[in-house]
Amino acid sequence: MITAGQLRAARALLGIDQRELAELSDLSVPTIQRMEASESVVRGNVDSLMKLIEALDRSGIELIGDGAASQSGGRGVRLKDAALSESRQIKVLAKKT
Repeated sequence: MITAGQLRAARALLGIDQRELAELSDLSVPTIQRMEASESVVRGNVDSLMKLIEALDRSGIELIGDGAASQSGGRGVRLKDAALSESRQIKVLAKKT
């Protein structure tokens, strides 16, 4: 599984935009946009998700699940606590209104 946050972070680590990720994964830009707009776990058909994950893997991205150790020594991004993240999002939204 991959979350929308992991997808955005992976794209940022690679320094690519949604169009470039769409090309790498042989998906459409609107599909990438829908995936990144997901609330948590990215939803899509199995074929699209496999294309996405394989493209990220080929590009050097290792997806790390909750509580899992990284298999290599490369750099990565991990959210420490989902509840902490949600409280930060609520504060950001409150400031905007």
